[in-house]
Amino acid sequence: MTAMNKVTRFIRQHQRVRHAVYQTDANIRRAVLRTAAILLSFVSLHIAAMVSIEGMSVWTAIWLTLTTITTVGYGDVSASTPVGQLATVVLMYVCGITLMTFLISDYVDFRIARRERIRTGHWDWNMADHILIINSPKYNHEAYFVRLISQIRESGEYPETPILLLNEAFTDGLPDCLRQLGVVHVSGSASRPEDLKRAGAERARHIVVLARDEYSTDSDSFTFDVAHRLYSLHISNKVMVECVDDANRGRLRELDIPVILRPIRSYPEIIVRAMVAPGSEQVIEDMFTHADDHTVRFPVWLEGERWADVVNAVVQANLGTPLAYVTKEGSVIKHPDGDHHVHAQSLILLVHTERPVCVRDIQRAIEVHFNKRMENLI
Repeated sequence: MTAMNKVTRFIRQHQRVRHAVYQTDANIRRAVLRTAAILLSFVSLHIAAMVSIEGMSVWTAIWLTLTTITTVGYGDVSASTPVGQLATVVLMYVCGITLMTFLISDYVDFRIARRERIRTGHWDWNMADHILIINSPKYNHEAYFVRLISQIRESGEYPETPILLLNEAFTDGLPDCLRQLGVVHVSGSASRPEDLKRAGAERARHIVVLARDEYSTDSDSFTFDVAHRLYSLHISNKVMVECVDDANRGRLRELDIPVILRPIRSYPEIIVRAMVAPGSEQVIEDMFTHADDHTVRFPVWLEGERWADVVNAVVQANLGTPLAYVTKEGSVIKHPDGDHHVHAQSLILLVHTERPVCVRDIQRAIEVHFNKRMENLI
């Protein structure tokens, strides 16, 4: 009677637990293991009973137990004594029907809970050598991430590299367009150490810290907090951050951050360039401003000169660096081969702000260079 009461209490407790809301998948895992342990105990007892009471071999007893507990019942082997038959009935009703149902149901619950935790960003991915992107843009974050991650995939350097997002923008799960790009996410904030740990920050290959609001300098405070946490983990050497106010760059450089970018939402490709070729982002950023180097278009007419000679003429005159030319039909030819013969109406140069350059300077430099070449040939 005592044993039956214990079984009854176990079943009632199990039913109460099953109707409760599991807080973690660990609770479900424990329920599965507990039920499996009880089931294994009944199976072992039945095998021992069949061997001792029915005189079966161990394998025959195992075969009978398994076919009974799964309610298959082939009928090729069966218990013949009343005690053995009673043991088989108990096994079928207590284990085969009740415990097996609980075990399967708990396992299904575990799989559902795991899938829900993955969907809502509460799963510990235990990633390594991945790209971790912290925060999300305030506006149009879905479209931004699609473009950024598409560019990462197309760069040729990271076609299969895992990408993980750490932010609070996708609490209801990632959209299909991002999942199809091989992206997963952790729902949380990089200001919490436990969330950084779940995101595998210390094992990441690259860490990108986006500005939370590209139009507000207040977001630099949060960026600095995250950068300082990464600095404390001794991983700042693989971090690139977005900085809204250029005056805050000095504080970030003190944390040994190698790449500091302006948040240009229309061109996430700059972040990809910084990953593939660190330092190139500074050249690209300068092209957007009139500070330091900037690009200028000069109306210079060329009639078949070699591109290498044009570049040499301009560079040797310390006027800048030719990047491209505009054909007479208006097409822009970027970085042509050195032996390419140029028929142009304009040149596009990267020039220094502190060195004003005019069209006449470019024309004179090209004329001097080609006159010297002609003299050398003569």
